[in-house]
This record gives sequence, C-alpha cells and structure tokens, in this order.
Amino acid sequence: MARKPQAVDFEKALADLEGQVHRLESGELSLEEALKAFESGIRLTRECQQALAEAEQKVQLLLEKSDGSTERTDFFEDEDENA
Repeated sequence: MARKPQAVDFEKALADLEGQVHRLESGELSLEEALKAFESGIRLTRECQQALAEAEQKVQLLLEKSDGSTERTDFFEDEDENA
C-alpha cells in the first residue's frame, strides 16, 4: 500500500529554510556541507511552494459559488478608502 505524503508544516519548513540560508550566507561551511545545505534548501522550498499551492486551492474552493463562478473579494478595500 502506498503511503500518503505527510502534510507540510509550512511555518516549520520556512523557519528551517531560513536557517539553511543563514548557514549558507555565513560562508563558514565546507563545500560538502554547503552542497548538503543547498540540497536541503531546495527540498524545503518545494515543500513550502506545495503548501502554499494547497492553501490557495482551499481558498479558491471556499470562495467558489454553487453555480461554479467565483466570488472576488478585495481584502484591502477598506484600507484604500481610508487612505
């Protein structure tokens, strides 16, 4: 039986990615360590992108009307009026 991929904890993955970037930017890693950190960063980036895509799909489904059309919502409408 195939295992279902585990849901990504976006905040944790993003924090881990930021940590990898910091390590790479420090310039103190050996070439081998830098390659491993880069590889890990690429994996974390893909996980974050997937989590964001899934969240976007959920929002789209929530905004979809029963007739199949979507309801457009301007989340910053009030800010524009007060500016």
